Amino acid sequence: MKESSRKQGAPSPCAACKLLRRRCAEDCVFAPYFPADEPHKFASVHKVFGASNVNKMLQELPEHQRGDAVSSMVYEANARVRDPVYGCVGAISSLQQQIDMLQAQLALAQAEVVHLRMRQLSSTANYNTSENASPSSRGRQPHHAKSHFNMDMAMEEANMDDSFWP
Repeated sequence: MKESSRKQGAPSPCAACKLLRRRCAEDCVFAPYFPADEPHKFASVHKVFGASNVNKMLQELPEHQRGDAVSSMVYEANARVRDPVYGCVGAISSLQQQIDMLQAQLALAQAEVVHLRMRQLSSTANYNTSENASPSSRGRQPHHAKSHFNMDMAMEEANMDDSFWP
């Protein structure tokens, strides 16, 4: 148990007992998790869950799990105060939407990189082909099929006469 919020001789009530206006006993289940210097923690938990329910939950848990349970209750209570309808689920849903949007942006950026690399390889191959062409064929324009890149990341069939490799 945390004894930092209690002084020797005259115990300072924890935030829970202070809010509930009761005497804080030595074995108060709230004292280790709701110190007097953090009254907002218990206030939001009490508003959402109720002191009686919090007391029951903490007493049913082994002592080593109570700190994590209180942290979860404080987080959920704060989320519920900010968003009374969805609480934590609203925050999770919002984050999931952001992830989906960023994944779509990443896919578009990756597709653009692939497209630019294909254009670079194609232009490099065209330059090498015209440089190595015989003098009689330099006057003619080389025949190239247009390469298109759509959102499905599929390329139309390119002219296979022009090799990408010199």
